[in-house]
Amino acid sequence: MVFPQRMTAEIEGSYVVFLIGMRINRPHKFWKWLPVMGAMPRMMKELTQQKEKGLLHSEVWFGRTVITLQYWRSVEQLMEYATASNSEHLPAWREFNQKVGNSGDVGIWHETYIIHPGNWETVYINMPRFGLAQAGNHVPAAGHKKSASGRLNGKEPVAETP
Repeated sequence: MVFPQRMTAEIEGSYVVFLIGMRINRPHKFWKWLPVMGAMPRMMKELTQQKEKGLLHSEVWFGRTVITLQYWRSVEQLMEYATASNSEHLPAWREFNQKVGNSGDVGIWHETYIIHPGNWETVYINMPRFGLAQAGNHVPAAGHKKSASGRLNGKEPVAETP
């Protein structure tokens, strides 16, 4: 459902934005990149079935570089999942290192951002509920939330003087 108005997101406390993905460097070596691509759905299934692990929401974009955007409740929960011996992550990581390693056939990457209250803002116009609004609450961008500065500062925008 598309919301034909200005919307924003609300989320309480700090949270983590985790970007993770893979890049197909040698498309003809599908036997190298296909297993890497198949590992993420297993991890996402595990995380969506076990909400206590801390994943709030994720979205995926496909192309030569596959990008997964994830929102986590805390960096501690993200690190705990990454290192848990009973999670889907460690076997996938070991398999990547054994079968791909430093061959250059498939690249993998991730970036982790810890976001504190007051250090982020969002706006969605003519969009379905998306991104942080899926991880938190989706609310109208009205009042002090009408402008980017208002969403960041929590105050009504200051009128410009001529």
